[in-house]
Amino acid sequence: MKIAVLFPGQGSQYLGMAKEFVHTKKQCAGLMEMAETVCDLNLQELCDQGPLEELTRATNLQPAITIANLICWQAFIDETQGEIEVSSFAGHSLGEYSALYAAGVINAKDAIRLVSKRGALMEREGLKNPGGMRAVLGLGIDVVEGVIAAYTGDGVVTAANHNTPQQVVVSGSIGALDWVTAAVEELGGRVITLNVSVANHSPLVAEAVPDFAEFMADTDFNIPKIPIYFNVTADKETDPNKMKGIMASQIESKVRWCEIITAMVDDGVDTFIEVGPKTVLKGMMKKITPKGTKVTSLQFDCPESLEKCLQKLRQQ
Repeated sequence: MKIAVLFPGQGSQYLGMAKEFVHTKKQCAGLMEMAETVCDLNLQELCDQGPLEELTRATNLQPAITIANLICWQAFIDETQGEIEVSSFAGHSLGEYSALYAAGVINAKDAIRLVSKRGALMEREGLKNPGGMRAVLGLGIDVVEGVIAAYTGDGVVTAANHNTPQQVVVSGSIGALDWVTAAVEELGGRVITLNVSVANHSPLVAEAVPDFAEFMADTDFNIPKIPIYFNVTADKETDPNKMKGIMASQIESKVRWCEIITAMVDDGVDTFIEVGPKTVLKGMMKKITPKGTKVTSLQFDCPESLEKCLQKLRQQ
């Protein structure tokens, strides 16, 4: 058994996430208290009670999802006490900061500090350059990028997330997204508008990159204790300075998730654990792995689902 741990990003949030771990585990409660101090936000109340509209603001959501991920990971560590060996980590977009923490690259305080700043900068760019994101289903990345290349209007549009072989998220200005939507539907694709107001992973948020790089400059990055696959490169990296550059450019770059999972399977990973809210990444897994490839996909975000996850791991 070769295990990879995956951390979700924006879009996986729900009211009550990580609540039971915070109320039942001392170290999990300590992580929440630390995050509240770093962000100067009442994160526990926001995660527990919302309102959802306030939780989903980028400046609040990024630290909220990240601390939920870190709390779930802490619960896993507490329950397993090192008995289960993890071979690699990855995180989807924002989730990459949780992976950096789990792999020992950054500490918990810096993880929250960085995502809090990242969220604020991305919200700033969203207000300055309004846009959106839409999921294209049923067409491959080459077809979608071909459609984008044919766009000649004065808006901005790009492929933001390559999630599965038949799911690509496009990001950009509304007029350009409308044009791409019409073109994609003519080709038989289906388009779903995502509930975001920021055109993440697109040129519309590019001005956040140098400001974030400057903010991150004095943060200590260590060599990963366990390998991480990065969104920007779909590959591993160990050099701290290169990792910082990757994390800054990630704001505007394409999330190469489909390639990351494919690379992990090629490297012999046969068991994936999604650690954090909901089952978005677990759901994608079935669509990425080729037919005939036997892969176990697990997920947990509460004590009950953690217990089920551990039972399955111990039976393998």
